[in-house]
Amino acid sequence: MNRKRALISDTFKVKKRKDGAEQFGAPTDDDDYKAKVLAAEEGKGTQPTVKKFLEKVVSSSTDLSFTKDKMLQQFLFTDSEITQLVKSGVLTVRDAGSWWLSIPNSGKFTKYLIKGRKAVLSMVKKSKYGEVLQADIEERRTTSQVKFHMKYHIHDIIGAELVERIPTTSGTLLRFVDS
Repeated sequence: MNRKRALISDTFKVKKRKDGAEQFGAPTDDDDYKAKVLAAEEGKGTQPTVKKFLEKVVSSSTDLSFTKDKMLQQFLFTDSEITQLVKSGVLTVRDAGSWWLSIPNSGKFTKYLIKGRKAVLSMVKKSKYGEVLQADIEERRTTSQVKFHMKYHIHDIIGAELVERIPTTSGTLLRFVDS
């Protein structure tokens, strides 16, 4: 438990609230976040607005959610600038009049991860007895739906405990786990 707590504390800004509880905020490594976002906005018309957002909001706030009042009054953004921030991917709609801080293109990553996971799990399930040698599945060709390397997805399904790793004399066997 203490190891997890230390990892969280190192990754996120931790603020003490008035009642003594801890509140976790935005990732502390905002330089990486800013660099990636600015690189993605290079040459686009939204770049000045995104830069303003990164300087005013990300640098000074530990919040992950922003209301319209806060964006308009505290950070002095206009409605059109907020729309540009949503379109560029640094904000995502939470509900009417509020937004979450977002990582641009994280939706694509998640979509590709899930599709790849399903494809690789399907290969394991369809093999005889729901078992396959890891070396054999690494050599298989994937469908066009799988955007990441096969080894990445194999490590993903092992880490998610969707398959069991069983050492054998022929190599490591992956066995589908019924849940």
